[in-house]
Amino acid sequence: MVDLARRLTLALALSVLIAAPAHAAADGISKTDVSVELRAGGVLHVKEQIAYTGQVTRTLLTRTRYDDSSDRVYRVTGFKGDGTLAGDTITLGGKGTATIEYDVAGAVNPTGGGEELRWYAVSGWSAPVKSAVVKLTGPAPIQNLSCFAGDITAATGCTAASMDESGTRAEFEQQGLGPAQALTVVVGFPAGASGGRPILERRFELANAFTLSPLTGGALILLLVLLLGGVVLLYWTRGRDARVLDSEAGGPVTPVHDGRFSPPDGVRPGQIGTLIDEQADVIDVTATIVDLAVRGFVHVDEQPRGAYDAPDWLLVKVPDAPLESLLDYERALHLAIFDGRDSVLLSQLHGSFAAGLGKVRDALYRDVVAQGWFARRPDTVRTRWTTIGVIVTGLGVLATVLLAWLTTYGLIGLALIIAGAALSVGGQYMPAKTSRGSTALAHTLGFREYLASGEIGEVPPAQRIELFSRYLPYAVVFDNVDRWARVVGSMNGDGRQADHLYWYQGPAEWDLSKFADSMRTFTLTTSGAISASRQFRRSI
Repeated sequence: MVDLARRLTLALALSVLIAAPAHAAADGISKTDVSVELRAGGVLHVKEQIAYTGQVTRTLLTRTRYDDSSDRVYRVTGFKGDGTLAGDTITLGGKGTATIEYDVAGAVNPTGGGEELRWYAVSGWSAPVKSAVVKLTGPAPIQNLSCFAGDITAATGCTAASMDESGTRAEFEQQGLGPAQALTVVVGFPAGASGGRPILERRFELANAFTLSPLTGGALILLLVLLLGGVVLLYWTRGRDARVLDSEAGGPVTPVHDGRFSPPDGVRPGQIGTLIDEQADVIDVTATIVDLAVRGFVHVDEQPRGAYDAPDWLLVKVPDAPLESLLDYERALHLAIFDGRDSVLLSQLHGSFAAGLGKVRDALYRDVVAQGWFARRPDTVRTRWTTIGVIVTGLGVLATVLLAWLTTYGLIGLALIIAGAALSVGGQYMPAKTSRGSTALAHTLGFREYLASGEIGEVPPAQRIELFSRYLPYAVVFDNVDRWARVVGSMNGDGRQADHLYWYQGPAEWDLSKFADSMRTFTLTTSGAISASRQFRRSI
């Protein structure tokens, strides 16, 4: 039994000893003989004979750094023999020995006095190489030679390097290369020996892509001048308001004629904001609601509230009001407010009201065209030019990416991006008023100056509440509501304080002394309800 155990132990030890070297030899190259012939055009014809064990592969070095902007490419073609080439990787297919052949372009570089061949003749193997021999021939006598072994950037010389007496044949030898290490051969030939040149490909680097040079800087400035100048010229010819005669501009404009209120050019509060800044704003709709009230189409009832309750108002439709006399946008707003109801709380203006405001905005833009103040709808003009600007910006981004990727002129593409951005922003100012619109604007600004002065003038007391109430919607647009709300709240038809207006009713124990605060809160709350619909731009 003891003898049997000894035999089994001995057999196991022998199997381990046998298996260990077999495993170590599974991925090794005992010798590789490489023949390199330099042919016309700088093409190397390479033939390798490899003795190996196990599964080994080689990754060819086909790209190195040439300078700050370019890589040097070694192009391998015509592969054949006992193996396969997939991308840059060679997989040997023989059984212990393999012969492969291929051509390499781009290994020759002209120098000041000749040509230099540089090739990584043995490199990229997945297993150690015990012995490597490289034999090289060329079309002309060799002028000089050297070789390096080790890592790809190593400056350590190889084991041996020599050439024959004729000077046309060189031989290099290296013992013991580790996995991925290289034997690099460098051979000098007379100028024009093969006519080869390196193959260079530009390497993308962000710093190089936007190189500032006299060429790129000058081109950028020139393009900016041309493109931005074009945007300015476009505005000057297409986006500038028509000029107003000097006699039509300047000075306050009194809105009272023959004792009756008559706004300049018949401009209504909702139209003023669009006339001034070409935008239909929240405040324009708020002013229109107040205007509908003072003109007798809506009655506003302020609701009683507790100390911690939010303020609210009941909007009541005035029966038998002549709706046919309203402009389209006013009629659309009246319909959006009531929507088949006789009254509605301001706090409940949502749902159909929000949807109806889109029609109000659309009708308001149509109205300023119908009035002859604009040749085209301001929102359509803005959208068109802004869209063109966005497209130009997108093209600029694409051009910049392509220029940066393929050249060092990426800086030039920035001019198109800047011009596109300028056109996108400038598109907001492209709606242009006609001469009629510019005249109406001049008169409207004169009316604003009059309201800002706060002059009551020689108005009979019996007409003051109605007349100054008609001022209020315009004061809302001109941000002067506090002044005129206090004026209205200080009087009634006989010049004395009263407890309500013909269009505004307060709760119990409320009188017109509180009207200014109520009016300020009403306009803010109404503007908030309109803003919540997201149909109108809140003015700045």
